[in-house]
Amino acid sequence: MLHVVFVNPVIPPNTGNAIRMTAGVGARLHLVEPLGFELTDTHLKRAGLDYHDLADTHVHADFEACVAALDAAGAGAAWATTGRGEKSLPEVEFGPDDVLVFGTETVGLPDDVLHHPRITGRVRIPMRPGIRSMNLANAAAVVTYEAWRQSGYEGGA
Repeated sequence: MLHVVFVNPVIPPNTGNAIRMTAGVGARLHLVEPLGFELTDTHLKRAGLDYHDLADTHVHADFEACVAALDAAGAGAAWATTGRGEKSLPEVEFGPDDVLVFGTETVGLPDDVLHHPRITGRVRIPMRPGIRSMNLANAAAVVTYEAWRQSGYEGGA
């Protein structure tokens, strides 16, 4: 199972969209506190539609607690998604149990996460010159679907 990690997300609809997306691909969503919203937020619920019950979502007090949960689950390589990634998305060979890590919408991943010993590598999404970033939910979908594609869309219809 793929693992998608949002470190300190602050915009509820992004997390709601990730709930829908992870339910659709059979991935586990990990949210690392502090969150910029309550999980009962109306915008979060609206973006997630009726997929909340189908999603496998876990909240962790901090990144270390998330890492411990990932290790206990037997998660694979951990890929931090950042504009400063040394590998472009098409260069990464994902495993079916890999971890895809994404940062806060406004500032991305903090250095302590980018350089954490659990991080296998840093990946960037190809974009045209002058474009700094993309929406968190969209970035997560792009990377997650590429990882799922590489596993043959395991469990998909």
